Amino acid sequence: MITLSDLHKSFDGAPVLRGASLHVPRGSSLVIIGGSGTGKSVLLKCILGLVTPDSGRIEIDGQDATRGNRDALLSRFGMLFQGAALFDSLPVWQNVAFRLLRGPLKRPRRVAREIAIEKLRRVGLGPEVADRLPAELSGGMQKRVGLARAIAAEPEIIFFDEPTTGLDPIMAGVINALIREIVTEMGVTALTITHDMSSVRAIADRVAMLHAGKIRWQGPSGEMDATPDPYVQQFIHGQATGPIEALR
Repeated sequence: MITLSDLHKSFDGAPVLRGASLHVPRGSSLVIIGGSGTGKSVLLKCILGLVTPDSGRIEIDGQDATRGNRDALLSRFGMLFQGAALFDSLPVWQNVAFRLLRGPLKRPRRVAREIAIEKLRRVGLGPEVADRLPAELSGGMQKRVGLARAIAAEPEIIFFDEPTTGLDPIMAGVINALIREIVTEMGVTALTITHDMSSVRAIADRVAMLHAGKIRWQGPSGEMDATPDPYVQQFIHGQATGPIEALR
């Protein structure tokens, strides 16, 4: 369970988050939507501890996420980065098993490789991929490797940062389906940031609309299309006119 309460964050006097509050129930999949520059990435970085909010509170299962053992907290997280963000010099299996080869989750090298191959299988990749370098894979395969890495350490919470960026519509659909299957199968809590409405409809239990640093609307994904909120309606339908200003 993730709870954000009245988060504020400014950079050089320019406000990015202006009192953002959000609740992600345990075992649910919440997707944050919003245009570029609305604060989605900053919100995610605050949860991960990469950015410190100026004020507000972040709780994971009722505990203040800014206090206590940071390594223990991070060990509960998995992350699929935008663009997969694989290590070019490491073979695929070492990318997947990265957290299992070092730190508090370290396993024997043989065990880590076996886990990596099993997670690759779970995302539809065979063992023959394990010793290849990321540059030898297609964009869709790299994204699958990134997803395998995100689940390799059996996390309780997984963050997805623009999971379908750079993929064609068919491969994006495949990745969305995999994410949905894995989140349901593992029973994890998932938080995704995206502006891709196909991803939203495929993987979200709940949706939150972030605009100008505030959560404008949040609710079940099935209620998104019917909400009268003009910000949500403009965004999901891609309308040029409305309360969200579009640069021309």
